[in-house]
Amino acid sequence: MTGAAGPRAVEEISARQARRAVLAASGFSRRRPATVTAAHVGRVVDRLGVVQIDSVNVLCRSHYLPFFSRLGPYPTELVDRAAHRAPRRLVEYWAHEASYVAPATHRLLRWRMDRAASDAWGSVRSIAHERPDLLEAVEEHLATHGPSTARQLEAALSSGAARPTDHWGWNWSDVKRACEHLFFAGRLSAAGRTPQFERRYDLAGRVLPPAVRDAPDPAPADAVRELVAIAARANGVATEPTLRDHFRLAPGPSRQAVAELVEEGRLEPVRVRGWAAHRPAYRWVGAVAPRVDARALLTPFDPLVWHRPRTEEVFGVSVRLEFYVPREQRVHGYYVLPFLLGEDLVARVDLKADRRAGVLRVEGAHAEPTAPPRTADELADELRDLARWQGLDDVVVAGRGDLAGTLSRALGGGRSTNG
Repeated sequence: MTGAAGPRAVEEISARQARRAVLAASGFSRRRPATVTAAHVGRVVDRLGVVQIDSVNVLCRSHYLPFFSRLGPYPTELVDRAAHRAPRRLVEYWAHEASYVAPATHRLLRWRMDRAASDAWGSVRSIAHERPDLLEAVEEHLATHGPSTARQLEAALSSGAARPTDHWGWNWSDVKRACEHLFFAGRLSAAGRTPQFERRYDLAGRVLPPAVRDAPDPAPADAVRELVAIAARANGVATEPTLRDHFRLAPGPSRQAVAELVEEGRLEPVRVRGWAAHRPAYRWVGAVAPRVDARALLTPFDPLVWHRPRTEEVFGVSVRLEFYVPREQRVHGYYVLPFLLGEDLVARVDLKADRRAGVLRVEGAHAEPTAPPRTADELADELRDLARWQGLDDVVVAGRGDLAGTLSRALGGGRSTNG
């Protein structure tokens, strides 16, 4: 009688194989379509699982960029329509940060909504105890009058409360705090956004498709397992902390979900040569690792690069947000987009859309040590596509960096204006 089989040997793969799996999972192994349709936008959402929203608008709203990176120039109305019109294919919630997710994924986050009383941040959490009457008034007004911004609700409810001024960035009125508490709790959702990027709050039951609205709540452990599965499919090959970060999960439930997915055969442990030995990696069973010949500018909030330890592990590049760093201390600039060429992050550019002048300004351009000689030419072409997509007439290299001069010449501009 033979003994029971021992544990299966963990496959070892190269760092290059892992990187290819990461890029393919994120949608960079496919050709950009000649004409972008709503179906293409939907497939990007399905592939990524979550698209982060951010209010910084120095170039364009960040949630439009992951689609441009994978599809090329496209009508942004396709994203707006998916999020603003019924039947919605995108809905907002605190998934990674403020994010768009598919309605079915919103359902997997109901356990988080149920914890609003304990997990929402302080001022949003406290308003439920301080002003339960205000929460009720907000819901009643929306039920009667339909989608409204916080400012419209303030005017309608005439709260009369002075807006606090003790915090530079989050001086929210009581009405806004009430809206955000109800949003965190899943009782409100966003029917859309105004041109000023204000949420148009509405009752969640009117925003969500009926099949999602009426579905029973999944058990928290089941929901977390499916969220980790979405993250694993979106990442291809990843460590548990990377999978956890995708939906900002707690360590314990995330580790349990990973173990269950391995047991179910949906995830498989792998050892990646060159990655830290103390951080086991996992491969989604459907992951492929083809050669990739991509060319894309990436918002710093793109899922490919938003988890900084993973970006360094996969690409050998340290990406740092410098929004809040004093200007004189910034290394690469204010709004810096990494540039993906082939299978490598080869450069980064600090970009600004100068709409008054009708130009895309490159405030800084820096090459990575591994950048190939064709980097400037390829980057110039991608910047031209980006400028046209944003309705800008030209690209001007107006900043510093070791790539600035070469890039300016590639764009036909001779020398950069700041050397």
